[in-house]
Amino acid sequence: MPNHVHVLFWPMPNYVVGDLVKSWKQFTSLRAKRILGLGEGRFWQPEAYDHWVRDDEERARIARYIRNNPVTARLCARPEDWRWSSVWRESKS
Repeated sequence: MPNHVHVLFWPMPNYVVGDLVKSWKQFTSLRAKRILGLGEGRFWQPEAYDHWVRDDEERARIARYIRNNPVTARLCARPEDWRWSSVWRESKS
């Protein structure tokens, strides 16, 4: 998405979700700010809006939500049309 990121993952044993997200945010913000020519200010929101996935049904619901988010936001017609999605398929025109 242009203004946020969705990630659905399972951490390995002994890894803390908050530590992983912090690491991702630090890594990406440093590079994105350099590319965009931004200063030292905040890049990411402090809150991660994480959700615990308790079963396969909830995982499937969240995965559908993530896949359909660009369609819901009217950024594309189908999930596979969104280039930055895991379901993106390059057209063979």
